[in-house]
Amino acid sequence: MKIVLQRVSSASVKVDSKIVGSIEHGLLLLIGFSSADSEESILPTLEKIVKLRIFSDEEGKMNKSVFDVEGSMLLISQFTLYADTKKGNRPSFIEAARPEHAIPLYEFFIAEMKKRITKVETGIFGADMKVELVNDGPVTVVFES
Repeated sequence: MKIVLQRVSSASVKVDSKIVGSIEHGLLLLIGFSSADSEESILPTLEKIVKLRIFSDEEGKMNKSVFDVEGSMLLISQFTLYADTKKGNRPSFIEAARPEHAIPLYEFFIAEMKKRITKVETGIFGADMKVELVNDGPVTVVFES
């Protein structure tokens, strides 16, 4: 699994010009799955994200988690995180999980995140999505498991 996490002041995702997910203060996660991923293998990263201290405390230090600040999450599936650009000019996505494997993992990730975070919004798996965000900081963290 690969995740690009961005701390945001706001973020939204549109499909067919309609907003399908929108958050204020929180995290935007772009999530890609590989064929080697399983429900068990993604849980440690999910837990780490919930507890990751990247929000400012009263002294301006990054010392609070999304849970601590009662932030929201916007979860977007993105198989292109597995782009292999080593050969040629056209990326290969052979390492990305096929939809029949990735969709259940994405749905599991969403369900588990909703157990931990009050407001979780999502995009639509496989849809052509337009994502807008106001990156706060900017703070961007990449996870690979």
